[in-house]
Amino acid sequence: MVQIVFIIIGVVAGLVIGFIITGTMLRKAVERKSENILHDAEEKSEVIKKEKILQAKEKFLQLRTEHEAIINEKNNNILKNENRQKQKEVLLSQKMEEFQRKQKEVQTIKDNLTNQLEIITKKQTDIEKLHKKQVEQLEIISGLSANEAKGQLIETLKEEAKAEAIVQIKDIVEEAKLTANQESRKIVIETIQRTATEHAVENTVSVFNIDNDEIKGRIIGREGRNIRALEALTGVEVIIDDSPDAIILSGFDPVRREIARLALHKLVTDGRIHPARIEEVVAKTKKQIEQEIIDTGTRITIDLGIHGMSHELIRMIGKMKYRSSYGQNLLQHSKEVANLCATMAAELGLNPKKAKRAGLLHDIGKVPDNEPELPHALLGMKLAEKFKEKPEICNAIGAHHEETEMLSLYAPIVQACDAISGARPGARREVVEAYIQRLNHLEELALTYPGVVKTYAIQAGRELRVIVAADKVTDNEATQLSMELSRKIQNEMTYPGQIKIAVIRETRAIAYAK
Repeated sequence: MVQIVFIIIGVVAGLVIGFIITGTMLRKAVERKSENILHDAEEKSEVIKKEKILQAKEKFLQLRTEHEAIINEKNNNILKNENRQKQKEVLLSQKMEEFQRKQKEVQTIKDNLTNQLEIITKKQTDIEKLHKKQVEQLEIISGLSANEAKGQLIETLKEEAKAEAIVQIKDIVEEAKLTANQESRKIVIETIQRTATEHAVENTVSVFNIDNDEIKGRIIGREGRNIRALEALTGVEVIIDDSPDAIILSGFDPVRREIARLALHKLVTDGRIHPARIEEVVAKTKKQIEQEIIDTGTRITIDLGIHGMSHELIRMIGKMKYRSSYGQNLLQHSKEVANLCATMAAELGLNPKKAKRAGLLHDIGKVPDNEPELPHALLGMKLAEKFKEKPEICNAIGAHHEETEMLSLYAPIVQACDAISGARPGARREVVEAYIQRLNHLEELALTYPGVVKTYAIQAGRELRVIVAADKVTDNEATQLSMELSRKIQNEMTYPGQIKIAVIRETRAIAYAK
């Protein structure tokens, strides 16, 4: 047992001694490793220090080089400036020397001129003395003083000049009388030859072509309701007869006929033809025609080179496309007059642009729908003044029918060119103009009654359709209106045959299902 204890004590002592030896060895190893790390760190720091010193030296050398380059550049600039300054000083000294030399030359010339002037003055004095002496001798010889002789000579020259002037004036007047008519005719003929245009005579019928007769039935509608709606909305008579593949639209107003034609084309193309659709299409077509009127006016002014015109005047110019004067298209007539005026003004040495502007606007008074009791020339002049046209253009518009005094040369030019355009063979037809005026007057008579919304003269003036407001006119009042209107037409108008007055009153109830 004791032996076992000693063995255990020996083993424990051996282990303790081993741990002590191992710890000593580990401590020494750690110390050696730390020394190695410190040594490596010192070496690395030394290397970094040397690198930083080298970088600093390189940066210093670079900065010193750049500084030296800047200094050298500045020195060079200073040298250049000094050289430039020296050159300027040299040039200035040379100019000063040149100036002094020229000043001396000028002084020399001035002295010479002074001497010459003295010589000339002396000679002039001698000449005056000699002239005076000769005049005295002439006075002694002629027995007249110098002033008396001058007076007689002047009177003689005046009489001779008057006689020659009278002869020349007579010759000029006689020549002017002989050549004035020839020259005026020449200018007018050249103007006509240089401005030749075609004339399109307006009629009162438009033809709408269709593919087959089946479409005619759809246009007429059940019991004719479609055709009645189209006629009531457009004021155009729709004639469907035995003509193959054609429908005739009759009306004296070209705007209404065009609206009816375009609306009918849209309806046939779309296929839906009933009163509500007809009303919708006609409303859209009216807006389209209004836009086309504005586009036409704009295009005409651009084509003629006229700028700065009021938008309302441009709209009226476009509306001329759908107006006629004695069967002559108003827009075509106005364009021709504008070109004629420009040509004639150029021949006479006036401003062609002003003349062209006055010629285009000369019949603008025929365009407004609500025409007052004024001649179209005076109405056109007032419209031009309202829209800020120049005074000479306004006067030319108002005076082209001699209804106001002509204040500029443009007025007789417009008058002459209007006559030239209207006097061409086949340009105008008096019968058509009188017919259209009668239909216009027929519609205006009906519009004077209260409650009347629209009036349409159709069937070549043999029927007048009057549409009244249902909330303002009763059925009995509508009957009375037709009778009063028929009596008024009989008393105030002259017309062939008879005129049917149809007063239309309808009430609509519209609702929407949502």
